[in-house]
Order: sequence, then structure tokens, then C-alpha cells
Amino acid sequence: MNSPRCTFVGSFLVSKGLSFGKSHSCWKHSNYSKYNYFRRPLSHSILLKQQTRTRMGLFDQVFEKIGKRGGYEPRDREEAIIPSEKHYVLGTPLSANFEEMGYQYALFGLGCFWGAERKFWQTKGVYSTAVGYAGGKTKNPTYEDVCTDRTGHAEVVRVVYDPKNTSYEQLLDVFWANHDPTQLNRQGNDIGTQYRSVIFYYNDQQKRLAEETKRHFQEILAKKGYGKIVTEIIPASVFYFAEDYHQQYLAKNPNGYCGLGGTGCYEPRQDIELPSNKIAS
Repeated sequence: MNSPRCTFVGSFLVSKGLSFGKSHSCWKHSNYSKYNYFRRPLSHSILLKQQTRTRMGLFDQVFEKIGKRGGYEPRDREEAIIPSEKHYVLGTPLSANFEEMGYQYALFGLGCFWGAERKFWQTKGVYSTAVGYAGGKTKNPTYEDVCTDRTGHAEVVRVVYDPKNTSYEQLLDVFWANHDPTQLNRQGNDIGTQYRSVIFYYNDQQKRLAEETKRHFQEILAKKGYGKIVTEIIPASVFYFAEDYHQQYLAKNPNGYCGLGGTGCYEPRQDIELPSNKIAS
């Protein structure tokens, strides 16, 4: 979506020469997300994303500083967003009684959900994925609502996986390897609470594994000069589907924006293969 708001914010930041983020040096595992994204100027990212996304949260941050904050207020909606019936890549259902079918759920927030979803649908043992919103107060939010930074929701990926072919810890490995969990309410140039790092657990075992792998990764990061992990580990809340055009976005738009990037430091507790950075459906 090329909106006046996005155009203004892009121009404003370019004129100010704003750039955020820092880069750490870590040993690169061939299967991990490690590239120089975090050194790219913020204006470059926004100019890429303005073609498709409304950056209302960032718009409000800029206008708050110059005294022209927007007045849009999210509201509860009775009608939920209903996406397509089938996964664009896997051909499996996006919505079903998966637990009765023998599958289990995982729910993660690790920045922009476009790139995050692709990482999980490329993972062995994953039956289906969907992007949406969770962790906030607004009922049946839209993307526009979430971008205001006032709903409390995070962009998330709901993963439906086969416990016979993969494990929850292996999904956690994908989660930790593909973003920087030391960044608070942002991932690289994507700024706002919707981009926060969060694990929503469905049972005590998931909670335990999330906490154990967090401690494991914190030890690694400390040795590499990173700060404290800020990832939230909280009970799963209601998952609201995002609009259909967000579902499997990078398969439908291979050249679409993806700002997802890991630290390059993560080492699994188990010897497993993680999805590579290759561009694939």
C-alpha cells in the first residue's frame, strides 16, 4: 500500500538521515540467518515496505515529535478475519481441529511475520502455518489496528506441527536462530510493540523448553557481547488470523520485503538442520 503516511515518513527519515541498529560479529552456521541487514539505513527499509505496508506505528512516533499525532483508535469487531481455506505453499488447511488430527500448536512472535512464517513452513514436520495477531486487548483486530501500536498485539506465526516428525524444541531452535531476541519492541528497522520477541506456550512442557533454550542462548550471546534476552514467555492467548494477503506472503510475492535476520550465534542443544536462507516457496 503506497499511502501518503508512508511517503511522508520515508521522506522525513531520509531528510533526517536516521539509521538504527548495530551489528555483532558471530561465527556463521551455514543454516542460520546471518546477513548485514541491521546495518542498512532505516530509510531504505521504509522505502521498500511502503509499497505494501502502512507504517502507522512509525508514523505516529515521528508525528508525536513534531506535534501532529494521528487520532485513529482501534476498536473491537464482532466479525473475525477469515483467510483462504488452504495453505498457499503446503496445500493444507489453515483452519481445522488440528489437535483431533494428531497435530500440535506452537505460537511465536519474532518480528515481521512475513519472513517468520516462511522459516516455519520450510521446517520439516510442520503441517501448516498461518500469520496473525496475539497478545493484545483488541478483539478481531485488523492490520491497520495493530500498526497503531495501541492494541497490544504482536505479529505472530501459528505453527501446526506433527510431533512424530519434529519436536517443539526444534521449532524453538528455528525461533531463536532467526531473529535478535535482545532487541526490545523491534527487529532491525521494524519498530514497535507488534514486532516484539515473544513465545506463547500452550502447556507446561512448552513453557519449560522455552525457558531452558532461552537460558542456553543467553549464555552464548553473553560470550559474544550481546545484552540480555528480552523475549517474553507467556501463556498462549487468542490467535486472530491476519488478512488473507498476509498469509504466505513471500510465496505469493517472492521479491517482497523481508527484514528477518538472526544474530548468527545460535547453536542448538541438539544436532538438527535448520531452514537455510535460500529464497524458496
